Amino acid sequence: MVKIDAIARRILGWKLNRWDRWYDYEKGKFIHESDFQPEQNIDHAMLIVERLEELGYSYQIKGLSKVCFNDICATGDTLAQAITNAAYEIVEQHSFLDSTRLWQKLC
Repeated sequence: MVKIDAIARRILGWKLNRWDRWYDYEKGKFIHESDFQPEQNIDHAMLIVERLEELGYSYQIKGLSKVCFNDICATGDTLAQAITNAAYEIVEQHSFLDSTRLWQKLC
């Protein structure tokens, strides 16, 4: 769940409303965790693709279960899982860069 929560909050911009749901301010609706399963549902995964494309990432499919957003690639058992894994890689890389910048400012 940590992976999905990070994607929902950092990429989609949803805010954590309760331990089991987010709030989408753009659409003005609540999303329960059972209603957002991008690793199992390709339609949910495509929401991630659309958002990343809006943010300037280019999306490429490199086989049945390998996906790239710019130079960040990931694989999975399915296309939906590969999209989710690649999106999480983006979150992880940006989290590392953000914390590095923070430490540079503090030191």
